[in-house]
Amino acid sequence: MADHPTRFDPDDPYLVELRRTCLALPGADEKTSHGHPVFFTKKIFAIFGAVPKGDHGSDLLARSVLVLPDPEERPALLADERFFTPGYYGPYGWVGLNFAVAEVDWDEVAELVDSSFRNTAPARLVRELDAHR
Repeated sequence: MADHPTRFDPDDPYLVELRRTCLALPGADEKTSHGHPVFFTKKIFAIFGAVPKGDHGSDLLARSVLVLPDPEERPALLADERFFTPGYYGPYGWVGLNFAVAEVDWDEVAELVDSSFRNTAPARLVRELDAHR
């Protein structure tokens, strides 16, 4: 199986800010998977960049973040033009926020990442997060 090409600039200012937000969470780490930076504990909780399903050469969604929101929040997020259903992850409840559509509200991104972390991280890491807030 061929390796996936790198689909990001490690110095991209959007990635730098997302990385700061994600790696501040307990037990969080970063790796590259399928050409994109992913942030994880035991499971992935945020991904920088996406591709439209079936169009892996497209850079349309290269500057975005994918997160797993609470299921009841998903419809409201997807009603906002900045959000999209990501190929491959969408069927599992994930949403994407396209940074190219509007000015990025980093407080909103931090809330989305926090929610996704809570939906994927082990309970002990969520307790650790709550203990430091």
